[in-house]
Parts: sequence; C-alpha cells; structure tokens
Amino acid sequence: MIGAAYSIPATVFRAYGGILSDRIGARTVMYATFTVSAVATLILSLPVTDCVVRGMEGPISFHFEIGPIAFIAVIGVLGFFMSLGSAAVYKHIPVYYPDSVGAVGGLVGMIGGLGGFILPIAFGALNDLTGLWTSCFMLLFILVTAALAWMHLAIRQTERQGAGPAPTPNHAYDYVAQ
Repeated sequence: MIGAAYSIPATVFRAYGGILSDRIGARTVMYATFTVSAVATLILSLPVTDCVVRGMEGPISFHFEIGPIAFIAVIGVLGFFMSLGSAAVYKHIPVYYPDSVGAVGGLVGMIGGLGGFILPIAFGALNDLTGLWTSCFMLLFILVTAALAWMHLAIRQTERQGAGPAPTPNHAYDYVAQ
C-alpha cells in the first residue's frame, strides 16, 4: 500500500511542476529535482547498519536504520520532486527541439516507459546479487547523480559554445524567434 501511495504525489503534483517551470524556469526545477532526489535516494540507500568502533574508553556501538515513518516521509518528498521534474522535462522540449517537439516528446515518453519496464527487473537483480533491500535506491542514486552531472555539463557546454548562457525555457519563444 505504501508503494502504491507513492503514485499520489508523483501524479498529483505534476501539474504544479508545469506551473513552476513556467514561472521560475524548467532548468531551475530540474536542478532542484535532481538535487533533492540525489539526497533522498542517498538516505534511502543506506542499509540497516550496526557498527562497533574502538573508543578511548572501550567499544562504542552504533545502530542506523530508517524507520517506517521516516521512509514514508522521504519517499513522499522524492515522489513530489520527481513529479515536478517530470513536467520540467516536457517544458524543455520546445526550447531545444522546436522543429521536432512531437518526435522528441514521443522519445521522452518511450524512455520513461522503458524505465518503468527495466528498472523493476534491475531492482530485483540487485536485490538478489547484494541481499540488500536498499540496493534499488543505490541504483537510483547513481542514475540521479549521473543525470545531474550530465545536465550540468551539457548546460555549461552550451554556454561555452554560444556567446552567453544557454537558452532558458521561460523565454522559449524569444529564443526560437532569434
């Protein structure tokens, strides 16, 4: 039931992500999405841990575990920010691909659909290989941080190639008109 409840913030707030993308820019929304998602998946990827270290006055024991309430809260935050990012992705398409909006939108949807097919299989395989139920979040952390780095490097490359900052989705029609 908790897993099914994840779809509530992931779908309901997608429209709000579109509004935010129009107001503050899709790039800003994407940076926020990737940053918060990286932190959330990092927290969720930490397995239950018991550790004993040698202290000056003897052994010191540590126990780390995310309880169900914290897990639900972090998953809710993750779902909220991923829904914002989902809308921001579609806001970028007419800016960077003004002559191929339909084709690129279809490609983005296809990649999302493939992710919905491939990721559960990868999650199960990782669980079998590692024996850690948090391994799925480890994979998501790697994917999110790679996407954040790729986006940032692509933006910087675009800015270096042009005379100024890369076009922002807020000014899509100004950019196309130039």
